[in-house]
Amino acid sequence: MDRHSLMCQLLDRFQKGLPLCAKPYAAMADELGVSEAEVLSCLAGLADSGVLSRIGPVFEHRRAGASTLAALAIAPAELDQVAALVSAHPAVNHNYAREHRYNLWFVVTGCDRAAIDSALADIATLAGQTPLDLPMLESFHIDLAFALDHAAIALSQPSHRAEVRACLP
Repeated sequence: MDRHSLMCQLLDRFQKGLPLCAKPYAAMADELGVSEAEVLSCLAGLADSGVLSRIGPVFEHRRAGASTLAALAIAPAELDQVAALVSAHPAVNHNYAREHRYNLWFVVTGCDRAAIDSALADIATLAGQTPLDLPMLESFHIDLAFALDHAAIALSQPSHRAEVRACLP
């Protein structure tokens, strides 16, 4: 399989789940009829170019512990610095900037609510303000998979834009 076809197959077939086994990339390779090294190389290329930002599991947080959505109102000139401090905290699994008074949003996870409260206190000390704490009150399942034959994909790297668009009809 050529690299372009492999990229399209990986993006389309494995976005909703990786094989649950000791060697998931080898299982993906077997399913696609390529080597594990080819799968890993293609995924590394997609990650290096910014097409993929993360490869990993999404857990149902209530079964794995506790979490909360949090936000800070940071001066624009300090946003990158504070975001780096927040991201470095082990309880934070991701953060993102938003155009709002509360412009730095992040998810805090822990084994229980006390661990989250402790992490939020740490972050308050680092940021110089108490984060807005928005715990989930009701859970909704959102299917975040996108069929490539229906998606309009905007990619950050021009070198892969044409390749991924070629996966579209």
